[in-house]
Amino acid sequence: MTHRLWVVIAGWGRTAPTVAEVRTVTSVADAARETSPPLEACRWAVVDVETTGVRAFRGDRIMEIAVVTLDGTVAFHSLVNPGIPIPHFVAGLTGIDAKLVRDAPTFDAIVDQLLRALEGCVFVAHNARFDWAFVSTEIERATGLLLQGPRVCTVRLARKLLPDLPRRNLDTVSYHFGIEIEGRHRATGDAVAAAKCLAKMLKMSQQNGAATLADLLATVAVRPSGRPAVQ
Repeated sequence: MTHRLWVVIAGWGRTAPTVAEVRTVTSVADAARETSPPLEACRWAVVDVETTGVRAFRGDRIMEIAVVTLDGTVAFHSLVNPGIPIPHFVAGLTGIDAKLVRDAPTFDAIVDQLLRALEGCVFVAHNARFDWAFVSTEIERATGLLLQGPRVCTVRLARKLLPDLPRRNLDTVSYHFGIEIEGRHRATGDAVAAAKCLAKMLKMSQQNGAATLADLLATVAVRPSGRPAVQ
């Protein structure tokens, strides 16, 4: 079956091209350079997922997802019934257990709303490789669509812009900026905090000379290959 590619990228058209039409795009940065919108013109979808484990490609599933805009507005949120057991450790860390998700929708029931929240945006997450791996895997499983587009990782931004921080996890970066995380290890709370951190670091990047999305992606874009790290 021929898969189509849903493009989630600032500056590109709304019609998703086929895979063949984008085979010449060899990296996220190359895709962005086709239009290279100013940073002020970009729409940012800051994503956080809570999952049953860390293996997106080996059967672990999303059990909560949130998409937040740069100003902290929640564009989309849902608990998700993962269809598999939730380990006790995960339930203890997140507060999400089998009882909480028993009546939640499955991912295929929310995927259309999620795609609308992501459309036309730059995908952002704190440890973007992890969240992208889960979101793209779930979307392909539910729809057959292959997710493609620019990704910005706020961990990588913090490494670039805040080299003196002892760690770049969400707690440390948020504390550095005086941002309180309301609901740690829950999708909405973590996504809102990451969005606030992104806003701070975008200003710092602009002060350092980054004017366009391509400028930003040239230094902190997530490589498309590799195993997702622990969040």
